Amino acid sequence: MCKIRTNLEYYKVFYYVEKLGSLTAAAEKLCISQPAVSQAVKQLELAVGVKLFFRTAKGVTLTEEGKALAFYVERGMEYFRSGEEAVERLKNLEKGDVRIGASDMTLRFYLLPHLERFHQEFPGIHVNVSNGPTPETIDLLKEGKIDFAIVSTPFDLPEDMEAVKVRETRNIFVAGNRFSHLKGKVLDYSCLLDYPCIFLEEKTSTRQFMDTFLKERGVFPKPEFDLAISDMVVQFAIRNLGIGCVVEEFAREALESGELFQMTFAEEMPPRYFCLVTGRRELISLPGRRLLQLLEQDSLNST
Repeated sequence: MCKIRTNLEYYKVFYYVEKLGSLTAAAEKLCISQPAVSQAVKQLELAVGVKLFFRTAKGVTLTEEGKALAFYVERGMEYFRSGEEAVERLKNLEKGDVRIGASDMTLRFYLLPHLERFHQEFPGIHVNVSNGPTPETIDLLKEGKIDFAIVSTPFDLPEDMEAVKVRETRNIFVAGNRFSHLKGKVLDYSCLLDYPCIFLEEKTSTRQFMDTFLKERGVFPKPEFDLAISDMVVQFAIRNLGIGCVVEEFAREALESGELFQMTFAEEMPPRYFCLVTGRRELISLPGRRLLQLLEQDSLNST
């Protein structure tokens, strides 16, 4: 079967000649000369092997073969226009998608206010947030399933990714009134071996950071409870089920209400950071780039 390879510009000329019924009118519409229009029609007729127009005193009319071709060309032009309009809407951020990866912590205490502002400014953009622990979120970025990630240290970063610190935070140990005898005392981390502990699961960055810090000091506490989310660590601690370790933001309300107190140690754990992680930026959607720009600007303004 013979394959026709025809300059698409010829079909564009054909479309306007058919719509306007005149070579001259098509030339004016396309801002080209009338001979150029005639030549394009001639080349298209040669390519398809049939005559497409009858010339009349008033202009041109389609042959039967021309009518058959016009049926498909019109739909093709409609698709082209729809594509241009879709790109224009994306460019103007009237529609589109952003795919973000974030942990519970970074979503709640960093990303959420920015998403609220972004949605108010660009209500037509659909934002999809994949919520999971830091290691899983980094894997999603590796696989190209998200545009960028907001995660917390520590994490292993591939060479082709970049991380920018956007906010500082800390792990703290908290306890309820059952352990009030420890309140105000300057403690050694070895005391954790004497009490029930409530920690996050090992796959979380909060747990990994705590484990590394304690192991370097020869302390290996075995938790009474391994929980999936930080809010539950706080709730278990309020109910005096043990000493909990969480990022300070999660415990703030309970600390302010007096339901929990923060334990004091001779050596404070170093700070952790929320980080904005990106891979190949050319693969990020246009709306994603705009949100990324807003986050990076906020990071610069806060430093």
